[in-house]
Amino acid sequence: MIRRLTTCALACLALAALVGCAAEKPKPSALEAFTPRIAARQVWTAKLDSVQFSLAVAVRDGSFIVAGTDGTVMAIDGQSGSERWRGNAGRALSAGVGSDGRLAAVVTRDNELVVMDKGAKLWSARLASRTSTAPVVAGERVFVIGVDRVVHAFDAMDGRRLWTFQRAGEALTLAQPGVLAAFKNTLVAGVGAVMLGLDPTAGSVRWELAMTSARGTNEVERLNDLVGPMLRLGDHLCARAFQTAVGCVTVAGTDRATLRWSRNAGGQQAVGGDADFVFGGDASDRLSAWRATNGELAWTNERLLYRGLSAPLSFGKAVMFGDSEGQIHLLDREDGKTLLRLPTDGSPVVAQPVLAGTTALVVTRKGGLFAFRSD
Repeated sequence: MIRRLTTCALACLALAALVGCAAEKPKPSALEAFTPRIAARQVWTAKLDSVQFSLAVAVRDGSFIVAGTDGTVMAIDGQSGSERWRGNAGRALSAGVGSDGRLAAVVTRDNELVVMDKGAKLWSARLASRTSTAPVVAGERVFVIGVDRVVHAFDAMDGRRLWTFQRAGEALTLAQPGVLAAFKNTLVAGVGAVMLGLDPTAGSVRWELAMTSARGTNEVERLNDLVGPMLRLGDHLCARAFQTAVGCVTVAGTDRATLRWSRNAGGQQAVGGDADFVFGGDASDRLSAWRATNGELAWTNERLLYRGLSAPLSFGKAVMFGDSEGQIHLLDREDGKTLLRLPTDGSPVVAQPVLAGTTALVVTRKGGLFAFRSD
């Protein structure tokens, strides 16, 4: 228990140091003048209380499942913006949302996992540590990973704890969203810089692969946890290792994974991409596109430096980023040049934009939900 408390305390200190560094950054780059080269428009909006936590938006059956700080969880039809259902966890949230389309799971600030059935509270369970990664709901199970890197599995219908997995020898952890995702019949989890394939029924390790190696002279500098959400490109799984690298893993069957490529790249946000490119920004918001097949650098863009960019979304001919002023930047996925810029409510974009059909959803700190569609 003492080790766990010390680890969490160190993680908080590390984050405090990072926040301090962020506060000393230069002023955001001025927005460049440009001529719009594509057409896109806002098609609907909705509102949450606010989003003061690391939200991951779930997309299932054409709906966006979102959550607000006050515990509100709701499903919104991606095409029309109409509300399909709504519920409340009863407490402020620290992580969410995971959903299989029917069940939705979130975690509260007092470490309670709450599972809802179309908005109606089904069950809850107490967790041993803080959670900042959205739960996963898949295969009639709910999976959670805490900032202590311990993975838990629960029965989705009654909340029984089925198994717990902990990898020995883990040191300082990073209290920001990590990697936890369902991939075919495997649960993929990030533990430090190691990507693990776990048997979802028993919690045993099927395969494990280090995305990068630690660097630096102290524990804070050596932090290299995988940052979520993970990007899936067919049988290839791509992720960022905090401040060290971007890479992709190829999974063959259920028991083997190989490193497809890894490139040194600083940065704190998750990557996005498509069959052709993996996109991401570094700590200065210098944007890069790597070729998905081999990791070769395709282009860089330094015109949005220090603008507090979100993780990206591949959106048709464009790659979409939100910034700390609520601006949505659409860049040409082939060369990184500005195609279009769209406003929201002036507050930071706080979640990676996501796509349901042809509709992209952007969420802001003030709780604004902005849906865009390309013309």
